[in-house]
Amino acid sequence: MACTECDFEYRLDLAPTMPTLIRSTAEAYAQVLRGDASALRRRPADDVWAPLEYACHVRDVLLVQRERLLAARRCDTPVAEPMGRDERVDHDGYADQNPDDVSRQLKDAASLFAHALDRLSPSDWERTLIYTYPEPAERSLRWLALHTVHELHHHLADILDQPK
Repeated sequence: MACTECDFEYRLDLAPTMPTLIRSTAEAYAQVLRGDASALRRRPADDVWAPLEYACHVRDVLLVQRERLLAARRCDTPVAEPMGRDERVDHDGYADQNPDDVSRQLKDAASLFAHALDRLSPSDWERTLIYTYPEPAERSLRWLALHTVHELHHHLADILDQPK
């Protein structure tokens, strides 16, 4: 399975290598967040998030995915409730946050999630949860790891493809 927009491939056999990729991609976001604060807050179009908003979203994705992973280790096939991705932009004031704070928080969230992945045993990778997006489906923690990296990869491309 591959994303038609960014060509990310869901190679489940590579799931155990995702912690390294998560940490390095967080560093790429940190580099972007060193830019001009006003440019980081600027939306290229009303329906396209600003770079800072994407970075806040990714930070929150990492935190939510970590909690989903931990729930799947505690319980048999928990339901991953929607995170309210669109509502968070306004409710948490993504565009008003300090880019330096978001950079640090994103790297910390990446470290926390990667650490949780590093602790999975071979049988843990096969534990499942019900992922509700885009439609409810039972997914393994392998898939969760790859899907999270896809989010990081896809949204970094969204940022880098914006006009400067």
